[in-house]
Amino acid sequence: MYKNLVLILLFLSSFALKQDNERIIQFNSRKIEHNAFKVGERLVYDVKYQFVKVGEAEISIPEIIDYNGRKCYRAVFRVWSLPFFSVFYKVEDRYESYIDVEGIYPWRFEQHIREGGYKFDFYAEFDHVNLIAKTSEGVFPIPQYAQDVFSAFYYARTQDYSNKKVGERVRLENFYKNRTYPLEIKYLGEQMVKVKAGKFKCVVVEPLIVEGGLFKAKGRFLLWITNDDKKIPVKMTAEIPIGNIVGELREFEGIENIKSKVD
Repeated sequence: MYKNLVLILLFLSSFALKQDNERIIQFNSRKIEHNAFKVGERLVYDVKYQFVKVGEAEISIPEIIDYNGRKCYRAVFRVWSLPFFSVFYKVEDRYESYIDVEGIYPWRFEQHIREGGYKFDFYAEFDHVNLIAKTSEGVFPIPQYAQDVFSAFYYARTQDYSNKKVGERVRLENFYKNRTYPLEIKYLGEQMVKVKAGKFKCVVVEPLIVEGGLFKAKGRFLLWITNDDKKIPVKMTAEIPIGNIVGELREFEGIENIKSKVD
């Protein structure tokens, strides 16, 4: 009897999953063609506070997963403080996003913050069919293709900045906690940047963050990305309440044919 009951439950659960997957698969997703990133990409950064290295960060796409019937990049961002700095202020943050391979928008987002004595955990599941986000804080409406604070970083890398004029902006919608915020990416021009990973021709952009970014920006947040189809983040600077944070690319893997690399 128990064996039959288990079989029935398995059948019902698989049927329910099939129905849910069919609903998601039938979603008429946008398609974004790009060569900016792929599975296996890994970027490692030195994090400096007031010119002193205090931590490291890693941004990676370790795998492609199937999530609710959609192929997704599992993208991970981690930042941690070095032992000497952890004595004063320990940082161990982790962000994770399941980003639709076809349309570059999120299906799930997780945020785990450990900074000093502060602890915060947040998750959101994005339903782009019914236009809602189910989060750890409730259920909220979202616009079509709303980004999370991490997936927005990848979406920005798919944009073409070659014909942009200084001051021109790319606009997207960024959902965080319980509402959607406008997020604009302002084009500032071109610049050569040298870091441990090499010397690169870059474009400079400024994400105009309202809330919920990878850094809690007090002032400006600037991003240098390679001036090619990869748009690799080479350098980041952010003004935070306790000073200036700088992230510089130290090493990378899983990336080929970087046209903007000078040496």
